[in-house]
This record gives sequence, C-alpha cells and structure tokens, in this order.
Amino acid sequence: MLCPKAIAPLYQGRPYDVSVLPWHPADAKSLLPLWQSPGFDLAFVPGDNRYSWLALAAGARWIVAHGRDRPAWKNWPLDEMHDYPEHADSWHGMVAKLANKDFRDRYQPPDWAAPVVSHFTVPPQPYAVLHVGASSPLKFWPAERWLALADWLQQQGIVPYWSAGPGEEALVSAIDPTGRYVSLAGQLSLPAMWHLLQHARLLVCPDTGVAHLGRLVNVPTVVLFGPGSDVLCGAGDFWRDAPFRSVTIRDMPCRDQRVMFRREAAWIRRCGRSVSECTEPRCMSLIMLDPVYQACADLLASNSLLMQDSE
Repeated sequence: MLCPKAIAPLYQGRPYDVSVLPWHPADAKSLLPLWQSPGFDLAFVPGDNRYSWLALAAGARWIVAHGRDRPAWKNWPLDEMHDYPEHADSWHGMVAKLANKDFRDRYQPPDWAAPVVSHFTVPPQPYAVLHVGASSPLKFWPAERWLALADWLQQQGIVPYWSAGPGEEALVSAIDPTGRYVSLAGQLSLPAMWHLLQHARLLVCPDTGVAHLGRLVNVPTVVLFGPGSDVLCGAGDFWRDAPFRSVTIRDMPCRDQRVMFRREAAWIRRCGRSVSECTEPRCMSLIMLDPVYQACADLLASNSLLMQDSE
C-alpha cells in the first residue's frame, strides 16, 4: 500500500499484514521502492483514478477502481470498474467492496497495534481531547462554543486539552486567548496523537482525519459534521462497534451535492464548496451546544460502565 509519509508510522506493527511504502507525488525518490518491485498481481485505486497510471507503471497485472472518473483518460488503464452503490454506504465500505467480497467482520482494537513513540508523556487522567483544526475553514465550529464545551468538561471533572495540526496554533489562541487550558496544537506526530487519544476519556473534533484516528484507537469520539456527510464518513458497518457519535444538521439545504471523487450517486448528500463559494459555515454555526453536550454525556456514561465492568 502506498500512503502519505506522515501516515506511514501508524503501520509500524503491520496491521492485517500490510506493508506500506511512504511516498509523495512530488518526491520521485519516494517511488524508488515501487519501481524496484517485481510487479503486482492486483492493484486497487481508491478515489482518484489518475493513480491507475501509477499502478500500470508499477507493473500491476490487474487494476481495479470505481469507474466513471473524469476526465475519461483516468480510467484507460483499468481492467475492472465498479459503479457506486445504489444505496447509501460509507466510503470505506465502498472501497472495501472493490474486492468483490461481502465483508462482515467488524473492527477490533487488537487488530491494530499502537505505533511506537518516544518523548511523549501521557497527561494526568481523566482528560479529553478537543481537536479544533480541519482541512477547511468551512468545518470550523464557533470559538465560543469550543470554550463553553471545555468549561463543561472541566465541570464534569475531565480536564480538556486543545489539539490542532501544524500551522493551526492560531485557532486555539482565538478560542482560548487567556490560555485557560493546555494546548498541544502543532506539537504531536500521528503516533503521539494515537497515544494521547488512547488514554483519553473523550475526543471531540470536526469531520477530519483525527476523527478516523479516534475510531482506530477506539476512544469515545464525537464528530461534528457540517459540510461533510456522516453517512459517507461516519462509522459505517466496519466500525459499528466503535464508541462513536455524530452531531449534524440532518436536513441542511445546502448540503446538496451528490458527487464524490467526480462520480455521482443519487443518495449522496455532501458539500464540497470552497471558501470562495461559501463565505460562512452556516452548517457548523447551526450545531448548538446542547446536542454536543448530550453526545459527550452519553459516551462518557457508556465508557464509565465499561470501565466498571472491566474492573
């Protein structure tokens, strides 16, 4: 499996016997291990079919992907094309079904060993992680609600810690200008984030990569879905046992795009607009505190019962 360099350390323990090649499209040297391979019997290309040409160049004998990508030249190397399903599904479920299998297994936390990390100390427990960053400003939740949520958690006896990615430190400063709570923004690698989440009582975040990491680690996770779809990017069948709650405005009228990776499906409801097309994240601003409090309280209560049972 090819994966971005930052994500590769998560696969140290070779979950599911997967071997990864860390790479970046702009780094030709990162592709040397791929060129030096003897070729592959089978290649799956999730998402953007431009990478079908990379699979062909790597000597793949059979290339499988979802069809109907645009422009058409992206699909030329494909040997097998699948349409999007007629009924709602998660993205990870759609990708898994490229293998023509009916996957009924559920994710189990022991299936994926924690990556090794050095120079990281787990904060005193109990604590929660509030990850405020996201791939787009249209996924940002209002600053005053983040701070109110942090105060609410403190009242429950759970210490909140701010989190955000590199370059997003200003987001935390805008939310908590007096530094009321500790910020870890921009300080953690993904393996370190894994260990932070592994010992947390709760994770709250927008629809972003950390939400997926939360399910992997099996930390109780509340995800705020604004422009994104909690059907496409939620727990789905594979993660259905995960302690996970989504909070969203179900019938948001501008979440009306039916496209994912340039293919259409009648059941898709998402918004991929840019900040030049949408100047205000109304879908996020309409997510009020009460449903978030309730989702957090439900997960905290369930987790407390599980901890008591394990004792």
